[in-house]
Amino acid sequence: MQFTSLNTELTFFQKFRNFDYILLTCILLLGLISSLSMYSTDGGEILLHSKNHISKFIIFFSMMIFLSFFNIKIWHYFAYLFYIIILGFLLWASLYGIKASGSQRWINLYFINLQPSELMKVAIIICLAKYYHRVQLREVNTFQHIFIALIILILPIMLVITQPDLGTSILIALSGLVVMWLAGLNIKYFIYSFVALLITMPFAISFLKPYQKLRILTFLNPDRDPLGAGYQIIQSKIAVGSGGLTGKGFLQGTQSYLEFLPEKHTDFIFTLFAEEHGFLGSLGLLIIYIIIIYRIIKIGSISRSYFSKLFCFGYGSAIFFYVSVNMSMVLGLLPIVGSPLPIMSYGGSSMLATMIGFSIVMSAKINHKQLIA
Repeated sequence: MQFTSLNTELTFFQKFRNFDYILLTCILLLGLISSLSMYSTDGGEILLHSKNHISKFIIFFSMMIFLSFFNIKIWHYFAYLFYIIILGFLLWASLYGIKASGSQRWINLYFINLQPSELMKVAIIICLAKYYHRVQLREVNTFQHIFIALIILILPIMLVITQPDLGTSILIALSGLVVMWLAGLNIKYFIYSFVALLITMPFAISFLKPYQKLRILTFLNPDRDPLGAGYQIIQSKIAVGSGGLTGKGFLQGTQSYLEFLPEKHTDFIFTLFAEEHGFLGSLGLLIIYIIIIYRIIKIGSISRSYFSKLFCFGYGSAIFFYVSVNMSMVLGLLPIVGSPLPIMSYGGSSMLATMIGFSIVMSAKINHKQLIA
């Protein structure tokens, strides 16, 4: 690789000064809020969930700071390798992974049960950002480049679907498609694909697993099985609604403490937070996410490297998707698809992937004047 004369190596203190401290503060705030929420899920004690969540946040946040000092050209250079490694992990998980609740999504790495599909959410963005980095705008819509990009996108999606994990596969698809659109793919292809999806949807539903069909039916009418499939979403709505304007107070959520709300430490952590802190607290949490997304997009806009721009715009969009899907899911606006809320939800793989994404964004900020040939 060749770099322009502007690509002089920054000193440690110059890199330190170039950090985006607003973004860093928001991440720390989310870490603090999530730690308190996890403490609440454990009934006001530091037990398994809160202890693991706090320790993983500290470890992965420290890792993020360390990786942020890596030059952005390093992320660019190893982008394909990162994608291939995670793709290999996905294949390994599908063949020999740990089974839990009818799914085979995890790999035992002794220090962590890794869910490769979470890391693929970042890997697909960085891989496509590198792929389109040198593709001329007039060539983006040629058959060759569309075909290669689709292969890069479809391979992990197929592996994740076989685990099975339809929700994560949709999020990976959305992240990849956003990068393709940002790179200049003609919008007519998205319109054609959407029409084709609508036409094939009745046939595609027949290939869904029974529990996936049940989730869709429950979304359309949760009251059809209030003590079974519809129980989670009904209790989630009750908990959110009972929070009112200011909430019931920290450690005072009745739906959570009386164990009416299942999975409150993972996908439904926002429900617990909304019950305890109400509309105003939820709005404050949403504002933090909005600031994070804005800062990521801002970093992309000031970056001179096309690779950095594509990654930041893609990752900012991905964070928007994760937050929107999770909050819509627990409010009954979307079917339950098992999408964690970034940093807030319990889960080491999700936390690790999120922090890797933030470290690449921070590296782009530190080296925003750098061009990559």
